[in-house]
Amino acid sequence: MAQDSLSLCVQRITPEAEGILSYELVPAEGGSLPPFEAGSHLDVHVPGGFLRQYSLCNDSAETHRYLIAVQRDAKGRGGSRAMHERVRVGEVLTTSLPRCDFPLLYARSYVLVAGGIGITPMLSMAWQLERQGANWHLHYCTRSPERTAFRELLASPAFASHVTFHHDGGDPSRGLDVRALLATRTGGTRLYCCGPAPLMRAVREASVHHQWPNEKVHFEAFTAEATGAISNRADTEFNVVIRSTGATYPVPPGQTVLNVLRKNGLRVQSDCEAGTCGTCLTRVLDGDPDHRDTFLAEPQRNTCRNMLVCVSRARSRKLVLDL
Repeated sequence: MAQDSLSLCVQRITPEAEGILSYELVPAEGGSLPPFEAGSHLDVHVPGGFLRQYSLCNDSAETHRYLIAVQRDAKGRGGSRAMHERVRVGEVLTTSLPRCDFPLLYARSYVLVAGGIGITPMLSMAWQLERQGANWHLHYCTRSPERTAFRELLASPAFASHVTFHHDGGDPSRGLDVRALLATRTGGTRLYCCGPAPLMRAVREASVHHQWPNEKVHFEAFTAEATGAISNRADTEFNVVIRSTGATYPVPPGQTVLNVLRKNGLRVQSDCEAGTCGTCLTRVLDGDPDHRDTFLAEPQRNTCRNMLVCVSRARSRKLVLDL
């Protein structure tokens, strides 16, 4: 294998909640795994030609295994279904080395807010914070106990005093009161959030309302919708112009450039559709991109003439794409 990839054997598959399986991955040829930090993920080559990003949810102190969890999405593009239906114990998967776009930074105390499968990066953080004796509390939002991944672990003596479960039965008004939770902030507290778009939007709006410092609030988005929800900029309509034909297409709020291109018959290669893998990187010939990805490093964003069309938008009224 190339030096930047790993061959990992699926040692165990465990049902963690309704529609969620965890996969324990170990080195196919034995030995230790490269270290990772809490908040890291793997790019996993899934049977069927998919490339998907899955957060590592075990303790980063472990070197003998990686643990990921996958929620089956019947309406998705096929990656999660392939993991559930085609991956079996003993199969060898090719993955990237661990990468971290959601690092656990030093703080005096921590508030963690997770929704659904967004528990995965939070779980690795919980392991590390508990090992360090840190002051932390996790609020985990799900529809029901049956849909709560790692529920027994989080209710175990190691974590129980640090975890509050919120089950809303499908009615968000019965769930976590985010505004009340974030109404007070002690000095040096950091806030971490990962989950579905409505929860992340509520957390962002509450943190702004209660004047949490931007640098103390951290999000991890798994979808383009969630990426848009955590942006502090309102979506506005803009136009994309195709260099080769001159065709112009409006991109309304709530839709991605990638989706608009697809609807109009343009084929752009993509994989994660959450702004992390870089597959859909497209050259911008004119206009000002609004970068909302985690693939491009911060210094690149000021000079970059490329954009990830799966999540990024425009600051200008028009973008001319090299397509």
